[in-house]
Amino acid sequence: MAAVRRLDLPVVDLASPDRRAAAKSIRQACVEYGFFYVINHGIERALLERVFADSRKFFEQTMEEKMALGKNSRYRGYTWPYSEKVDDSPESRGDSKETFYIGPMDDENLENNINQWPCEELFPSWKKTMQSYHANALTTGKRILSLIALSLDLDAEFFHKNGAFEPPSAFIRLLHYAGDVNGPDNKDIVGAAAHSDYGMLTLLATDGTPGLQA
Repeated sequence: MAAVRRLDLPVVDLASPDRRAAAKSIRQACVEYGFFYVINHGIERALLERVFADSRKFFEQTMEEKMALGKNSRYRGYTWPYSEKVDDSPESRGDSKETFYIGPMDDENLENNINQWPCEELFPSWKKTMQSYHANALTTGKRILSLIALSLDLDAEFFHKNGAFEPPSAFIRLLHYAGDVNGPDNKDIVGAAAHSDYGMLTLLATDGTPGLQA
């Protein structure tokens, strides 16, 4: 089996006082890799740990319990293994991952009618945790896009002024990879087939498990 080549991705410090230098680093990272690490992003480790804990707890439920929050017509809620297929080749079974979609929360009334939330009795902190994470991640995304604008020799508020953050603006996708792709008999199983994410920017928070992105 061929060895997996590891990339030393660039690291961008969002707290750097030299915004022009940070913007230059982002430009180079986007041109060379299309991906980079961010540090000092402002999202507390404790909040990230709560997000991962609640996410794991949800995906550990039975299929019947998860399907009670199956995706609705606005694509909020749970999607089950092999329900998403981005590889249209006849050999593909689809993606083996599970996903839970949480949409924009700018309008509380709209959000209550569209997003789906697990039972508060079983998941007392879920909604508050996800709302907090959504707000913090959106703030971080805006900071990164401001630096991207600078890297393109544009005004730092270019994307904001041109409607990039008008609703709907940001989604949370909680992902669970079952780990069934590594066995010798599972060569045709993929967690997520090759694809390009929709939207302007993807913030990928991981629990330290390698192999989620290639």
